[in-house]
Amino acid sequence: MASSISALAPPSNAPARMDIASVRHRSPAAACFSFSVPCYSRRSKRFACFAVSTTAGIKEAVKTDKAPAALGPYSQAIKTDNTVYLSGVLGLVPETGKFVSDSVEEQTEQVLKNMGEILKASGASYSSVVKTTIMLADLKDFKKVNEIYAKYFPAPAPARSTYQVAALPLDARIEIECIAVV
Repeated sequence: MASSISALAPPSNAPARMDIASVRHRSPAAACFSFSVPCYSRRSKRFACFAVSTTAGIKEAVKTDKAPAALGPYSQAIKTDNTVYLSGVLGLVPETGKFVSDSVEEQTEQVLKNMGEILKASGASYSSVVKTTIMLADLKDFKKVNEIYAKYFPAPAPARSTYQVAALPLDARIEIECIAVV
């Protein structure tokens, strides 16, 4: 960090730099703060500011046996501060690890049930979801997915993106990931 700060040293006629070490919070309690410091780039004389965090963000893996286990080196979800980030969820039955069926409708229903269990394990719910991303093997399934999706998310519905992708894990028909605030 010090090297990046010294790279932005102000010219001699600018206000003195703030010593970050002198303002670092040394309490055992987790705390974050940010402040602006006038500094100048050697390439431009424009004012810049930066944020300094006194702690590395605390992240907690969320895991539940009521949803399918991760298929690789990732977590079902990560909770940090008041935000929960769910990894992509497939329409697998947790007990068997197999798809509920080949139909996009049944996979969508199972994806959303699985997502609900992960949200519950993190202290969140469908109503706390602020953003979803839906990945479809075939965008022609968009209308069918929307009908099922609408049953799970109360108004106002989360922000959302939907994409057709070349392939999904295990040849799934749908995968949904989301971000929730608790």
